[in-house]
Amino acid sequence: MAKEKGQTKLNFLKGIANENPLFVSILGTCPALATTKSVEAAIGMGLLFTIVLVCSNILVSLLRKLIPEEIRTPAYIVIIATFVTIVKMFTNAFLPELYSTLGVFISLIVVNCIVLGRAEAYASKNKVFDSFIDALGMGVGYTLALILMAFFRELLGTGAFSFGKIFTFIPYFKLQIIPVGYEISLFQNPAGAFIVFALILAVIQFIKNRKAELKAYNERQEKIRKAQEAKLAAQNKEGGN
Repeated sequence: MAKEKGQTKLNFLKGIANENPLFVSILGTCPALATTKSVEAAIGMGLLFTIVLVCSNILVSLLRKLIPEEIRTPAYIVIIATFVTIVKMFTNAFLPELYSTLGVFISLIVVNCIVLGRAEAYASKNKVFDSFIDALGMGVGYTLALILMAFFRELLGTGAFSFGKIFTFIPYFKLQIIPVGYEISLFQNPAGAFIVFALILAVIQFIKNRKAELKAYNERQEKIRKAQEAKLAAQNKEGGN
């Protein structure tokens, strides 16, 4: 039981860190660059994406033994498109501001490589619960990546964080952090999105390189220590003889 719980945890966490769809696999970059002008929009996009991903993974896993090999990919696309259509209709009905903000990018979830990729690579080969956890982890990881990008773009581009414009069921409030007039509007444009994305990837790669260097250093030190211990043991043996 403990082993299964540990595996489930790893299955969930891989989508957040080691196999993050956006920052590691570099997938789903188009909506990430287009819908991260504000944290609120990023949360909305991540939520809709996660719903589609989870529902698609579950249904693909349920039908994995019934779908013939020859029509597998078209069948997955139909499943994904069905859930995207449902999500789009509900968003338009209950969250019209979010629907208006995200626009065509809700429909483009159908061709998002992450959704089809998880259906092909994981859900089609694993049980329903494992597929659900995999999709949930990937969805949360992608959402967190969008929020991180939106955090810097909204802060630097507007100087403030606003909530309640898109999710109108919460009271509107605005938190001004950078004084008015000192914001950099570039970060609200596509060029600013590319800059933020590139800088985040650079920081992640720097951290990975530092960890690799530290690991290599520790391994070298361990080899030196073992060699010294072996040499000392040999000297003690010769001295005893």
